[in-house]
Amino acid sequence: MRKIVALPVLSADALSSVAYGPEALLAVLVLAGTAGLAYSAPVAGAIVFLMLAVGLSYRQTIRAYPHGGGSYIVATDNLGRVPGLMAAAGLLTDYVLTVAVSVSSGMAAVTSALPGLSDDVVLIGLLVIAVLLAGNLRGVKQAGALFAAPTYAFIIAILSLVAVGLYDAAGRGFEATPTPPLHAVEGVGLLLVMRAFASGSTAMTGIEAISNAVPAFEPVSWRNARTTLSWMVGLLVTLFAGTIALVHLTGVVPESRETVLSQLAHITFGSGGMYIFIQAATALILLLAANTAYNDFPRVLYLLARDSHAPRIFLRLGDRLAFSNGIMLLSVAAAVVYAAFDGKTASLIPLYAVGVFLAFTLSQCGMVVHWWRRRERHWRKSLAFNAVGALLSAVVFITAGITKFTEGAWLALLTVALFLLVTTRIRHHYDMVRRAVRLHSRLIEIPSRTLPPRPESRKTRAEGADGVEGPSDLLPRRDRHPEKEEREEREETPEEIRHLSVVLVDALHQASMRAMAYAASLQQPVLALHVSPSDEDAERFRESWLLWGDHLPLRIVLSPYRAIVTPLISYIEQLHHQRPDLTITVILPEIVVRHWWHRPLHSPLAGRLRRALRPLSKIVVTTVPFHVDG
Repeated sequence: MRKIVALPVLSADALSSVAYGPEALLAVLVLAGTAGLAYSAPVAGAIVFLMLAVGLSYRQTIRAYPHGGGSYIVATDNLGRVPGLMAAAGLLTDYVLTVAVSVSSGMAAVTSALPGLSDDVVLIGLLVIAVLLAGNLRGVKQAGALFAAPTYAFIIAILSLVAVGLYDAAGRGFEATPTPPLHAVEGVGLLLVMRAFASGSTAMTGIEAISNAVPAFEPVSWRNARTTLSWMVGLLVTLFAGTIALVHLTGVVPESRETVLSQLAHITFGSGGMYIFIQAATALILLLAANTAYNDFPRVLYLLARDSHAPRIFLRLGDRLAFSNGIMLLSVAAAVVYAAFDGKTASLIPLYAVGVFLAFTLSQCGMVVHWWRRRERHWRKSLAFNAVGALLSAVVFITAGITKFTEGAWLALLTVALFLLVTTRIRHHYDMVRRAVRLHSRLIEIPSRTLPPRPESRKTRAEGADGVEGPSDLLPRRDRHPEKEEREEREETPEEIRHLSVVLVDALHQASMRAMAYAASLQQPVLALHVSPSDEDAERFRESWLLWGDHLPLRIVLSPYRAIVTPLISYIEQLHHQRPDLTITVILPEIVVRHWWHRPLHSPLAGRLRRALRPLSKIVVTTVPFHVDG
């Protein structure tokens, strides 16, 4: 991506937080009345310093991880498995709340302009999440001017609001308008100020998005990413500080019926076209920020599944080349959270800060360890930046956890703990299964009398789903006669059936060996079929196959998007069309576990293949079970 496109696309989440971050800060301070609001400027100043420190920290991350350095990757690489899982828990919590908070804040912007919709915010918000789900399942991606426009519109809207508001304030000598009389329900104290600091710090959510997407930039990617990050942090500081300054000068206080931004826009521009533009731009960027989570949440789940910490169904791409299972899980979780808190942004904010700053803290601690170990050029300066970022992020995390514990932070902390428990148990189960199916030295042969005629060439070749080979090298090709084929569809005796067994081999282990042995025992031609995501993976599997002995003909289907079902179906359909006289039996190894709660960890591929291949005649799908205890 060019920087001019990457800036709005990757900054939407961070910049959109200006719509609720300053208001979250003020909503805490207003509890202490006018005396509490007097602390808005120093608290906002501390948050601005935090933004700059964390921004500088992530510049170091981009330099160290030019291929993308999200919190999970950085923490796992440098701190170990458990801190990495804690960072992943924080990220996933952050993404769920990004959807819920963005939708709730967007609905607040809409209802501020259209108060008649206030009673239906939960229903409308759930419909918005449903639309996001449907759009992302169809493969909606962040790209181009379509997604850049809302962010640039929001930047223009808020900069115009701040500029005109400051110009009006200059006309009266920057004299602040007194706030209306406020009834204090709490006294001003350190606890209140720290709560306000933690709430306002949610304006930093999404700041790590650019470090995750470094490879998406034009060359030199890491340098362009750092430049874009600097622009994003600069804009975030300007919009955040400008909004707080305008609030102070206009005497605006948070209200339940109208957002702070809406009040500022009303005071500055009235209710005309510019007000409508500001509210529309705010709602659009919040919708885009919610959609950003639909790209990042499934990606983190994919990384967890790759490392055996999450069910392997999250490795799979849907027909639209989207991580469909992760997208559906995010939508369900966000909808439940949104409905449980009645679509109120103020109620969701206490949960938000915990996940965000847990991930920030672990990522920056990981970078401190990275620089200490590597000691590359300028490592001391980079270590210092990351150490400051880690310290400040830890302060916010601890503050949010303590001061907002009873307001909902306990739920976020409990979620992290449960996530650690579940992911470690999943890894334990996969490790146990891996040990159970591991090959032994005696499992090297399949009886040679069951083998089909060898192909002319003993070398196996990787073929794409659109260029697969048929079974012509396995069985003699028969001349095709339509009337004969029609007669063969009504096979009624065993002698009339001609077989080809296709065994899906994901890896060489005891389960796949049992499936191949079963196929070979049927005394019919057998073809082993492997789906590989890349040429490198295909070559590694081929080497293992040759080491095993190359006992059966092998075909490798390349699937660069890691889809399995679609390329399998395409290959089998082509076999069927090339040899309609054959009855093709698709044989899959199946891991059978003792406990029902382990079943979702193993993909029900056979059922999906049966449903997809049912329209074709003379296709049989069967499984060969391999039982695993534990």
